[in-house]
Amino acid sequence: MKKRIEVVGAILTRGDAVFAARRGPGMTLEGYWEFPGGKIGAGETPQLALAREMREELNCEVEVGEFVTATEHEYDFGIVVLSTYRCTLKGSDPELSEHSEIRWVPVSELSVLSWAPADVPAVEIIQGDNRP
Repeated sequence: MKKRIEVVGAILTRGDAVFAARRGPGMTLEGYWEFPGGKIGAGETPQLALAREMREELNCEVEVGEFVTATEHEYDFGIVVLSTYRCTLKGSDPELSEHSEIRWVPVSELSVLSWAPADVPAVEIIQGDNRP
């Protein structure tokens, strides 16, 4: 049986743009775009884990808000269970460190990026929220 990996992702928005991070060299799923976040640690709530991961990975503070969706995707290395939350940036913008690229992407252009499969359902929800 494959290992289940519980992770969280942050959906940050600015106007009609959404923050996306591209997984860097040496990372699992290198080159794919994702909503930044990471693994939930022992004894952590998803919200605490997400705030911690954003501090560690992107040197920024977020307020974790509304739960958006949870998805499961089976990869070669295990089953990723991803819970995404809408977050509000508090203070400075995220800083590039672990990822190869970060950017604010207009909602209308999200589908142009190669998203990690576990992130695709959240992308579709965001795009649906912005359709007439």
